Amino acid sequence: MSRFIDRVVLHLAAGDGGNGCTSVHREKFKPLGGPDGGNGGRGGDVVLVVDPQVHTLLDFHFRPHARAGKGQPGMGGNRNGANGDDLVLAVPPGTVVLGSDGEPIADMVGTGTRFVVAEGGKGGLGNAALASRSRKAPGFALLGEPGGVFDVTLELKSMADVGLVGFPSAGKSSLISVISAAKPKIADYPFTTLAPNLGVVSVGDDTITIADVPGLIPGASDGRGLGLDFLRHIERTAVLAHVVDCANLESDRDPISDVDALEAELAAYQSELTDAGMGHLADRPRVVVLNKIDVPDAADMAEMVRGHFEAKGWPVYAISAVAHKGLEELKFGLYELVKAHRKANPPAAPERIVLRPRAVDADQFDIRRDPDEPDGFIVLGAKPERWIRQTDFANDEAVGFLADRLARLGVEEALIKAGAEEGCSVTIGDVSFEWEPQTPAGVDLMRIGRGTDMRFESTDRVGASERKYRKHVRRGLIDPDEETLE
Repeated sequence: MSRFIDRVVLHLAAGDGGNGCTSVHREKFKPLGGPDGGNGGRGGDVVLVVDPQVHTLLDFHFRPHARAGKGQPGMGGNRNGANGDDLVLAVPPGTVVLGSDGEPIADMVGTGTRFVVAEGGKGGLGNAALASRSRKAPGFALLGEPGGVFDVTLELKSMADVGLVGFPSAGKSSLISVISAAKPKIADYPFTTLAPNLGVVSVGDDTITIADVPGLIPGASDGRGLGLDFLRHIERTAVLAHVVDCANLESDRDPISDVDALEAELAAYQSELTDAGMGHLADRPRVVVLNKIDVPDAADMAEMVRGHFEAKGWPVYAISAVAHKGLEELKFGLYELVKAHRKANPPAAPERIVLRPRAVDADQFDIRRDPDEPDGFIVLGAKPERWIRQTDFANDEAVGFLADRLARLGVEEALIKAGAEEGCSVTIGDVSFEWEPQTPAGVDLMRIGRGTDMRFESTDRVGASERKYRKHVRRGLIDPDEETLE
């Protein structure tokens, strides 16, 4: 038995970028032929694509975890690693993507519309790409960046032409079962539909889609009953059809009060999204379907209330889903309203991708005080944070290369202007270190060996234990005269 799933939570992970390769070309009579390490491949993206052949989120319900392919590492001989495969997930038209905070971040409307949920990590550069005039044979390569990891919620809002609204047991399921091939659950006892049903109705040479969604009750706009689970599926409909039970035996209900109660809920409901060209629910064309006229008393009731609804300008159709009375007139009446809507609102086209390059002179980083460290600073910025992720801190030459990059970017100078002093804590991304402004950076230095940096080999460089001691003295944890912890 198929299940209709209209809300799922996905745990998505893009592919990690491949690491760059550290390699030196060697052949007979040419032992040091220069660096030839290739670049790592890019990690695959996680992409959502609108597919009109998909009608439910059922597949994601059973497989909520998805990961794109990883980029392959670079190899010697200037061979770059292969890019990771993108993970393309097909979603139904009308799917809304919500972030972890519940706010909409994408509205998937229009066949072929694409949305990149998680971007794959960039591949690291090999040592061949890092060679320069001052660094002719780098003994390091850059690491690949990790891919993005996100939790998103997908909500499906039906893209039906007509939405059937009404109290439970008003006959919506029976109606859709006789005018389309849909087979919703129908029984001879009162109950409400728990999942939306979608039916395709043939009208002449054309078709329209009709959604039979869970029954509406007073208070639904505040979440009572099925509440918002129902109202979400009528946001995109072109026409709303009130299905009224004219044979209802409850003394406190009648067709007019039923429709008024439903209209009050529709007016109170505010959509989370503003549908372009669709307007508020109160602006949708209305149709009143007076059902069960095969019952004599119901036929009399239908005639009594018809004038009330026609006075509002709403078309009224008296039908019997069981006896198949008045169905043709209803189908053609709905089709005329849908055709007028289609003419005024052409199908949504796939969203165009707009690239907005960052200004060349835009600020690339920001220096802030560290709230957790009295004398600490935090460097914020996409570029320095990316460089931190790409650095192999077990390789001194790679660390020296990072220092050169940060100095050329202006981080060193900005820290001095911000009041940073020797030994203070500086955090970039997930890495914290003690700042030493006396370490030369951004200048050409003679290399003393592959994978090493002379700045970290000097004998006068303050060791880790000495830096820790000075830090404790500054914070008052150690009395320099007694040299004991307080």
